[in-house]
Amino acid sequence: MSCEDVREFLDAYIDRELDVVSTLQFERHLVECASCRSISERYHELHDAVKVKIPHFEVPGELEKKIRAQLGRRDRTVGREWFPRWRGWAIAAGLATLLIFSVVGNVARRPSASQVLADQVVASHIRSLMANHLADVISSDQHTVKPWFSGKLDFAPAVKDLSSEGFPLAGRRLDYIDNRPVAALVYKHRQHTINLFLWPSPDSDSGPRTTTIKGYNVLHGTRSHMAYWAVSDLNAAELSEFVRDLAK
Repeated sequence: MSCEDVREFLDAYIDRELDVVSTLQFERHLVECASCRSISERYHELHDAVKVKIPHFEVPGELEKKIRAQLGRRDRTVGREWFPRWRGWAIAAGLATLLIFSVVGNVARRPSASQVLADQVVASHIRSLMANHLADVISSDQHTVKPWFSGKLDFAPAVKDLSSEGFPLAGRRLDYIDNRPVAALVYKHRQHTINLFLWPSPDSDSGPRTTTIKGYNVLHGTRSHMAYWAVSDLNAAELSEFVRDLAK
């Protein structure tokens, strides 16, 4: 299944209208294609938000009986008397439709929580480069870096030295993301800088998801109830290799 096919049948997939074979092909493509996976996640968020935001209207129980009774009458006078009521219902239905489209439009324009968080992470990465404040303590010794966080954070981040894999640890600092203090570990790969942000998460383990913001590649996921976000101008393949090395 191609990217074009996925985007054509995305609505049908979310509404569970695809057959079993097509669904399996669709989900296999999402696993392999980060771009389509990101679009699918946003559609799911929009779908869920619409369920919550759009008001539900209960049809009066006696409405069907009244309509059938009126259809059974041939008295045009009675029909004319009911016409204003039908016109009122039509106007109400039109206003309800406008309201629904307004809500859907606002939800569609509103960035998802994941997108807002990704923007914060990239902004922190850029600030660290512009302000020349990559690290509060510059050190490649993981036994020096990890104890430094003690007393500064309410969790103990795992610190790994990946020098043998080509990603030496360069230092660490405190940062502030998603309304809380987080650990920021700085790694290097040739002339490239990688910021790795860590903080606790109640979510279960999830594989890394990839996105690109302002020219920076971003990989994020959850492992052992710890959210991680890796940001760099490295190409996506090398940044993925870095994240895989972290998991070893």
